[in-house]
Amino acid sequence: MADAPDPLALYNAKRNFAKTAEPAGTLAPGNGNSFMVQKHDATRLHWDFRLEIDGVLKSWAVTRGPSLDPGEKRLAVRTEDHPLSYATFEGSIPAGEYGGGTVMLWDRGTWSPIKGKSAKDLDKGHLHFVLEGERMKGEWLLIRLKPRAKEKRENWLLRKIDDAAAGGTDVLVEEALTSVSTGRTMVEIAEGKSSPARGGGPAKLVEGAGRKRTTRRKGDAGGSPPSTPAKRRRGPPPRAGEEFQELQLCTLVDAVPSGSAWLHEVKYDGYRALVSLANGKAKVFTRSGLDWTDKFAAIAEAAAKLPVKSALIDGEIVAFKNGHPDFSTLKDAISSGGDMTFFAFDLLALDGEDLTALSNLDRKARLEPLIPADEDRLRYSDHVFGAGEQLFETMCREGLEGIVSKRADAPYLGKRTKAWLKVKCTHRQEFVIVGWLPSDKKRGFKSLLLGVREGKGYRYAGKVGTGFDQAVMDDLRDRLDALDRKTPTVDAPKAAVRGAKWVTPKLVAEIAFAEVTPDGVLRHSSFIGLREDKAAKDVVAETPAPLPAAEESAAPVTTVTVSSRDRLIFEDSDVTKGDLADYYAAVSGIMLPFAGNRPISLVRCPQGRSRACFFQKHDAGSFGDAVHKVPIREKDGSTEDYLYVDDADGLVACVQMGTIEFHGWGSSNATLEKPDRLVFDLDPDEGLDFGDTKTAAEHLKNQLAELGLVSFPMLSGGKGVHVVVPLTPQAEWPAVKDFADRFARALAGAEPERFVATMAKAKRKGRIFIDWLRNQRGATAVMPYSARARAGAPVAAPVSWSELRDIETAARWGVRDGAELIERSGSRGLEGWGVADQVLPDL
Repeated sequence: MADAPDPLALYNAKRNFAKTAEPAGTLAPGNGNSFMVQKHDATRLHWDFRLEIDGVLKSWAVTRGPSLDPGEKRLAVRTEDHPLSYATFEGSIPAGEYGGGTVMLWDRGTWSPIKGKSAKDLDKGHLHFVLEGERMKGEWLLIRLKPRAKEKRENWLLRKIDDAAAGGTDVLVEEALTSVSTGRTMVEIAEGKSSPARGGGPAKLVEGAGRKRTTRRKGDAGGSPPSTPAKRRRGPPPRAGEEFQELQLCTLVDAVPSGSAWLHEVKYDGYRALVSLANGKAKVFTRSGLDWTDKFAAIAEAAAKLPVKSALIDGEIVAFKNGHPDFSTLKDAISSGGDMTFFAFDLLALDGEDLTALSNLDRKARLEPLIPADEDRLRYSDHVFGAGEQLFETMCREGLEGIVSKRADAPYLGKRTKAWLKVKCTHRQEFVIVGWLPSDKKRGFKSLLLGVREGKGYRYAGKVGTGFDQAVMDDLRDRLDALDRKTPTVDAPKAAVRGAKWVTPKLVAEIAFAEVTPDGVLRHSSFIGLREDKAAKDVVAETPAPLPAAEESAAPVTTVTVSSRDRLIFEDSDVTKGDLADYYAAVSGIMLPFAGNRPISLVRCPQGRSRACFFQKHDAGSFGDAVHKVPIREKDGSTEDYLYVDDADGLVACVQMGTIEFHGWGSSNATLEKPDRLVFDLDPDEGLDFGDTKTAAEHLKNQLAELGLVSFPMLSGGKGVHVVVPLTPQAEWPAVKDFADRFARALAGAEPERFVATMAKAKRKGRIFIDWLRNQRGATAVMPYSARARAGAPVAAPVSWSELRDIETAARWGVRDGAELIERSGSRGLEGWGVADQVLPDL
């Protein structure tokens, strides 16, 4: 009987193990269900996807890497089987050898076929499976394409199934740039470094893998977006770790506000909490200021590990049942020490800085990079713009409580305001237990009597007799007996409360109900659970208020008057001064996280773009109160006031003064000497096609990725592309300028026929100028969503790397496309755009 063929014969035949450090192919027992992905920079960069099957690693070369977008089908070329020992290989294969290049262990974990399927399905040309890796998670599909004539290798497609782990288009390959084993970049592996070398420590990249965000990411780059010192808060600033701060509360309304003035979050069914961090320790306070750290010990333990000196983080603690937050499950978890999760949605203070005067967007942008992607006890509560009604419908359909809508530009006031609105899918609120009715069936009680605060006493609000199991009823009865009193707590109809046992009003219950009668009594009510985080004196009737007409508008309400609204600003289009002002008001919610609270230079064209235009960066005292000034030291030692804006009024006020374009520093007011972004402006020679610029941008992205830096493309609105690199504000201007200079010159030196890094016009013919000069103190770059003083009124627009491949002009969107830009900002393709907590590598 002939021996079975060696499945690793081809693998061994292709390699000279005297020259390569790859392991020799020998069969060995394994776990049976491992998988790994190796990023491989050979003749062409690709990702080798491997599944353990029948004692070997079945392998595919995925040319553009795996994508979390279910709409993306990535070509996966079947390669030879690899030995199980290859699962840990990371290093360099010598040039000239098969597969010569750098190999990174990019992901690893376990896999399993979908129920009812098996690995044998590969022989049929398809495999439906689940991954549990460090980066790749959820359901995936491999499908073999129909063989073509003379095809040497099998061509397959790798696709993500649309599930909870699905996400943005290229979030995996574009942002996950370091080894899951050693933390090294491709350059560090190629250079043989044994550990990561970063300026100030390892780069913590925002990968987004394996973490389902309820909506979409927003915020500024580098984990430390624009901010200003507190200017509106009264009283002492928050002192993280030392005292409780009053929380901001929502106003209940009957409809979802529309327009880009609002951001929308999921309303979680749990306990509101404030986490206070200081000196490596964390406390957890309830909404009323009770210290419940012992009840939420696991959350406090996780929070204490956050990379901050001190912080105050606002959020909601929930427990899950069947994948949804459930209040009853939370109550049980508190009693038994079960699993709970803190959803963080606001940041009041950070490392001694009071953030309450900042906008909601700025505070969330400062918060997001602090919350780790792989910590189940802590989650970042994301949001959407311009799609609140759709989010509300989804939440209601999924059985969740509702949504919270917040004005994007509002400060944190620590009280109930109409800047935070809540819209509920069902009728639920807290009531005080004022008594109970005995049961005639030997149960603990027949029903609870409810009340709400009115004046100095309580008003009768009805009764609830369902929603209790025996354990809850027994616990409640013990509590009620301890609060027994002889006199009535409320004035109620005698027929409704005949035989009532009255109690001191201290217990607060969460109640669901169908409706409230005209006299304020509940109908069809059901008990949800006790609220030990809220005092009885604070429980008042909560009636949804009509949404004010001003909040229904499609754009933020501004207080700035725009004169000459009908004046044509772009004479080759019908865009007027009023149109431009309305555009900036509408997109302020998505523009200000990038352009707000940083020194700006304005391109002013008072008579329209065809007349004289000029830059202005200093305050001349003519813009009004909505445009602010920040003092900055000049080279000669003097101080000049520079302009900045922090809300929609500021943007519109600039338009009133003839502004078309907004250009900003690479640093915020809070960290003027430490940039939070790099910008490489790819400026093509007149004779080049836009396709050449796109290819060049992709090349820069790959080179930056080799160094461990995540980057994002932005259409300039002119003829080029900006490659934006977020930074944690750590390195100062000289170091950032030096890095940008050396990086650009290295690219130009490697491909002189393609790139040039000097401004000289004579040297730019037929080439692309890598403008790195924007990365020096005082230099500016056009801000995302800024209009451009060019024909057709185009705007600078963020795009994903996948989108860029199919776009034919850098002026794809214009001032007339504000609604589309707002909708796009919450799309999967722009998930995480401009967000990465990373520092410059040591080169």
